Amino acid sequence: MGPLRWGIMAAGKISYDMATASAALSPKEHFIAAIAARSLESAREFADEFKIPKAYGSYEELVQDPEIDVCYIGTLNPFHLELGKLALSHGKHVLCEKPLGMNVRETKELIDYAREKGLFLMEGIWSRFFPTYMRLREEIDKGSIGDVLQVFVSFGVPISEVDRIKKKEFGGGSVLDIGIYCVQLAQYVFGGDNPVKIISGGHLNENLVDESTSTTLLYTNGRTATLVTHTKCQMPNEACIIGTKGTLKLECPFWCPTHLTLADGKTHEFPLPPGKATKFFRSMGLSYEMSEVRRCINAGMLESPTVSHKETLRIAEIMQSIRKAVDVVYPQDII
Repeated sequence: MGPLRWGIMAAGKISYDMATASAALSPKEHFIAAIAARSLESAREFADEFKIPKAYGSYEELVQDPEIDVCYIGTLNPFHLELGKLALSHGKHVLCEKPLGMNVRETKELIDYAREKGLFLMEGIWSRFFPTYMRLREEIDKGSIGDVLQVFVSFGVPISEVDRIKKKEFGGGSVLDIGIYCVQLAQYVFGGDNPVKIISGGHLNENLVDESTSTTLLYTNGRTATLVTHTKCQMPNEACIIGTKGTLKLECPFWCPTHLTLADGKTHEFPLPPGKATKFFRSMGLSYEMSEVRRCINAGMLESPTVSHKETLRIAEIMQSIRKAVDVVYPQDII
């Protein structure tokens, strides 16, 4: 079987990192066939840097290319639904940056459309494909810390003046941008169970999007997750998973970790694939999710069991509940 032929939609920083990470993978398995951006000049510059054979000045042109198998959507949040449906409508599988949609309605709409078309769709929650997360799962499943009762996780970085964070029209706010990593971790640890209660509070900026939140997720059997997000200060950015027999700790940054401390106090390292510098921290790890996409598509699967459609919907529901509690309303919420 030949390489999976990728088309990248958008030429921004995260797309740059995706292309950079692809260099860690075998060209016999992955090939970036085309890049599209809102301007042909940007697409051509991107293509020149990464030696991509085709550059398009519109997304419509890219999805019409018969030599593309899967589209990676690296645009701002409000465009995920539109571009996801555009790619799927032209027979392309889709890997879409998180969050998959601006709210539950958009998320469900895109998932339903992918199922209708019989095509693979995955939300890019790349954290779950890190070897560190896989080891974390093994430790939990074998009971090395007993019954897991508590998760503590924080994600805070001083990014409040970044446009994609502070502006409502860009889908800004801490929950959709960084809070999703906290939510997905709690769900990962607790096996995707639905919280029975969600308690949230937070602070909004002048554009009425959340600059910080504090959330407690209550689950059955005495289980709790405590999640904190902030866009105006640096936080520990680590995660502690606490059970009746000990603690597991994902070292900072917990969303792309290379170190896991086990219950015996020993820290294990899981090095990233080598590669050149990326725009965001540890983005060479994006290669892990690219490998998962290829595995699933080659197996004829329409979703990844690690980031299933059910799980993506549940995460969207939790984030929407948090936003509702702190009074963040996007135009997409008003129909």
